[in-house]
Amino acid sequence: MVSKEKKPESAAAEYAELRDLFRHHIESFDHMIEKGLQTMFEHIRPVEIENPHKNKKMKIWFDDPVVHQPLKGSSSKAMRNNLFPHECRQAKGSYTGTFSANICFQYDDGPVIRENTLLGQFPIMLMSKLCHLRGADPQKLVSYKEESSEMGGYFILNGIERVVRLLIMPKRNYPMSMVRDSFRDRREGFSDKAVLMRCVREDQSSVTVKLYYLQSGSASFGFWTKNGEILLPVGIVLKALIDTTDHEIYTSLTCCYSEKHAQGKGVVGTQLLAERAKIILDDIRHANLITRQECLQYIGKPMNTLLGLDGQSSSMVGETVLRDYIFVHLDNNHDKFNLLIFMLQKLFSLVDQTSLPDNPDALHNQEVLLPGQLIIIHLKDRLEHWLQQGKVLLQDEIKDKGKDFDSSFEHVKKVIHKKYPARQIGSAIENLLRSGKLVLHPTMDLQQDKGYTVQAERLNFLRFLSHFRAVHRGASFAGLRTTTVRKLLPESWGFLCPVHTPDGEPCGLLNHMTSTCRISSFFDSKGNTRDFMKIRLAIVNVLISVGMTSSIPRLVQAGPPVVLSVLLDGRVIGTIAIKQVQNAVNHLRVLKMSSSPMIPDDLEVGYVPLSFGAAYPGLYIFTNPSRFVRPVRNLLSKGSTDIEFIGPFEQVFMEIKCPDGIDGGRKEKFPATHEEIHPTGILSVVANLTPWSDHNQSPRNMYQCQMAKQTMAFSTQAIHFRADQKLYHLQTPQTPIVRTKAYTKFCIDEHPTGTNAIVAVLAYTGYDMEDAMILNKSSVERGMFHGQIYETETIDLSDTKGKFGQGNGIFRRSNTNKSARACVDSDGLPYVGQILRPKDPYYSIYDEVNFKTHEGTVKGSETVIVDYVSVDTKTKKPFQKANIRLRHPRNPIIGDKFSSRHGQKGVCSQLWPDIDMPFSGVTGMRPDLIINPHAFPSRMTIAMLLESIAAKAGSLDGEFVDATPFASSVKKDDEDESESESIVDQIGDKLRRRGFNYLGVEMLYSGVYGTELTCEIFVGPVYYQRLRHMVSDKFQVRSTGRRDQVTHQPIKGRKQGGGIRFGEMERDSMLAHGAAYLLHDRLDTCSDKHIADVCSICGSILAAEFIQPQSRTVVGQIAKLPTTGAPRKVSCLVCKTSKGMETVVMPYVFRYLAAELAAMNIQMTLNLSKNAAV
Repeated sequence: MVSKEKKPESAAAEYAELRDLFRHHIESFDHMIEKGLQTMFEHIRPVEIENPHKNKKMKIWFDDPVVHQPLKGSSSKAMRNNLFPHECRQAKGSYTGTFSANICFQYDDGPVIRENTLLGQFPIMLMSKLCHLRGADPQKLVSYKEESSEMGGYFILNGIERVVRLLIMPKRNYPMSMVRDSFRDRREGFSDKAVLMRCVREDQSSVTVKLYYLQSGSASFGFWTKNGEILLPVGIVLKALIDTTDHEIYTSLTCCYSEKHAQGKGVVGTQLLAERAKIILDDIRHANLITRQECLQYIGKPMNTLLGLDGQSSSMVGETVLRDYIFVHLDNNHDKFNLLIFMLQKLFSLVDQTSLPDNPDALHNQEVLLPGQLIIIHLKDRLEHWLQQGKVLLQDEIKDKGKDFDSSFEHVKKVIHKKYPARQIGSAIENLLRSGKLVLHPTMDLQQDKGYTVQAERLNFLRFLSHFRAVHRGASFAGLRTTTVRKLLPESWGFLCPVHTPDGEPCGLLNHMTSTCRISSFFDSKGNTRDFMKIRLAIVNVLISVGMTSSIPRLVQAGPPVVLSVLLDGRVIGTIAIKQVQNAVNHLRVLKMSSSPMIPDDLEVGYVPLSFGAAYPGLYIFTNPSRFVRPVRNLLSKGSTDIEFIGPFEQVFMEIKCPDGIDGGRKEKFPATHEEIHPTGILSVVANLTPWSDHNQSPRNMYQCQMAKQTMAFSTQAIHFRADQKLYHLQTPQTPIVRTKAYTKFCIDEHPTGTNAIVAVLAYTGYDMEDAMILNKSSVERGMFHGQIYETETIDLSDTKGKFGQGNGIFRRSNTNKSARACVDSDGLPYVGQILRPKDPYYSIYDEVNFKTHEGTVKGSETVIVDYVSVDTKTKKPFQKANIRLRHPRNPIIGDKFSSRHGQKGVCSQLWPDIDMPFSGVTGMRPDLIINPHAFPSRMTIAMLLESIAAKAGSLDGEFVDATPFASSVKKDDEDESESESIVDQIGDKLRRRGFNYLGVEMLYSGVYGTELTCEIFVGPVYYQRLRHMVSDKFQVRSTGRRDQVTHQPIKGRKQGGGIRFGEMERDSMLAHGAAYLLHDRLDTCSDKHIADVCSICGSILAAEFIQPQSRTVVGQIAKLPTTGAPRKVSCLVCKTSKGMETVVMPYVFRYLAAELAAMNIQMTLNLSKNAAV
């Protein structure tokens, strides 16, 4: 049969679903390159330096950033100069492009001088628009020495693949009411209630503002600058924003309360609103402020020095504060005024308990920090720091030289670059991505200073994939003792997987997105950049057409429960009557699904209805990126498509039914408007690979998600072109017979993770107790679970900081050591395919200055094979860099760890000969693996039993078995009764037709006695995984070796040849057994046994002194006989005599304790007695 080659289009379409899992990383970086950098540069304020001696003012700023594609050398004309990712991996280099920008200088109002300046190297994300792999089909990717399924989304720095970890951030531009005890500590008179809002600028930087409630009934407005938190009276901020009267402020604040609606559903205001409004206005009067100008001066006067705006008027500084720190996502002061009024009303509602506080740990109040946003925030901080440092340097230079200061462009540039070269800016981005650390400032509005990037480990493909789907709550929460942040809340349904989270410290903090969850982007579905200004304008026009009253130009003068405020991306755009809200929401949903060019398909329409003291009501609409979205089926849709993307904020207040949930207990007043597409949409990609996971106990599914990422799998197809420090590779992988639809959907067969093994559930020989398992030795010898570990060592002779000297070495074989010729070639590198044993040399370096030869030897205790040798031939000189990859054969041995796909992990306890294994009387087959039947009752992994009989039926029929979970939940009512049978019945009928037992059991015969076993044994193929935990990497044994110089006890650490700690619990177990001699052997003889000289008169252990040194006799030296030498003569320094000196055997650490106590002026004495009873 001739196989047809796939067309490039069909091959690329095959990976479309897989590519969607990585898309948010790539699109974030693409937008940063296209528009993000330019927008960020426009938001950086120029620095101004005054020269009082010449009455000149100099202005410096950045403009026109450009990031180039990765190139080799200085020329960019020829294609051969393109730098590809595999070259960076091999050479341990970084996949970066040149980053340049214009530094602009202007003197007074003269012409602008621009000079293009190199700002360093900028890391390029793989598969982004600047990557050479972008747009390549699978065949082209293979020619570029990459995987055919290469997805990108990560960076290569120093040859290591790094990925930006998605961090949970507060939802942008949404006022969130909170109750925290820490708010009381701000100042005296503060309460524990506040409304917070993380305002995000167009350049993705943010400022979090807080509206604190004061015990006096007023409120205080706070925000952070580089010098700490600034607190302002809220009334003065209101008056400074627009020209308004006290009456307008009073009316705006109290509009959400009326005596007609004093009580009832949706009432958020109380009579106390009027009193609080008077208190806020009184604060303005007490400060003697009447006009807007006076309020601006009040704000700006103390901020001159804090913001570095000396020389400007107070009103100008006040305007700067309003623009740069107060609601920075809005440009119009009227919008800021309306939003502040809304926040005050929400704050007072929280205080009066007419609404509940928002939960900051709930997903509908969160979003993610994407790679492009993180880079822009850090880069903006570095550029502003560079300008400020340059300003300080120039001011110092002007102060020192006075009139002699050279104000020419060249000199100014030289002064700045001498101490702060512009190349440092690019290296700061490299350091961030390489280490995941940054220097945190309050103005960056980030929650941690480390943990932003992690290594994209290629232990197997599932582990690699999980790095891109993981979202982390934040490193600061890891040390908290509270468990509230770790809880799985119902708001996460469909967005975060309830199964896929690690156990231990990161449990509940490191979550994974579901397979259907996506992140909203700056690009639409066609790849075009979204114009958010036009989108918002279109949404406003749509809402006005369905009955919304616009808030511009007039102020908002009404509130719940008559009308609801409408917020669009944190801007109060108007109010809408209660009766018209639902129609407006439905109309927006129809436009979402109609592929309208101006209404995005991932628009989030959060309608918070009226309630009795629940969430604060309103219509909240979000269009911004970085939000979680997922598809559901709209039951009310009449268009061409019924798939709608919804967000977590709107999901909380929607009626979504599950296929098997019937009406879900709903009343007729609340019919379901949406439906889940498939129940597996709540699971992550890794969790979706577990067959019939709905039949397993939940913790077992969690264990499998972790063990699937520790599996020794088929690592990579481009293994010959990689130089990973450590790579696990399964030699004989197979595709599972029983599989879920996710295997095909996400192309998991490209990287298989295990083997179909014939498993017998049987208590056989006693070697299978407590999760131990017996492997068929012949099956292992035939190749089952064979694997290798590839370790690559990079030897760089040009690295002067390395262990190979000052760059004077060359690769050359030693002429004196003849034994090395069997392992090392004349070029100083090993022969490919050479078998190396421990301590064999495998490379040789000759120092041309010191005329010495250094040979690298094989470490460890196992035989290795030279798999691959590559050299760097960039220079014409003798090559200075080489990669040597060693292959460690790792066939299964006793102690290695294995696992099924249901969390049933076990250790190989015995490799049993084939002739001694039980065999079937019908087929003659012998199992590959025997596990204990006690593994099932307590763990309830019924899906593993189902997999065994289903795989048996599938292998007999020659077809795969669909084991997608929740299959019975999505069956339609009109299906035949035969199709609605249970899984066991369907599989049992197939087995019976093939002549096997209906329940999958067989009669086996003992391989030792040849007699029939007394019961039927459950036998069938199960997909087993070999885990990376191997005894060859973990065994630790020591007879003698290095000791600690201080305590004289054996050192710790397997690599150093140290011992295993014999601690208190081990000591207690020896005492319980009465093993006194073993205890003495472990803790004394084999540890720090010491013979000390103790003075029985004064009891000192530290006062011994030798009178004369020990010496050998001349007779013993001539006769070559063993001699004991002269007896030692020891005296006591304190007693000045040697009469009372005795020798005592003790642990040396006891003598060390006596010395430590003596250093603290504490004397320890020993009372010696020859009577054993004392």
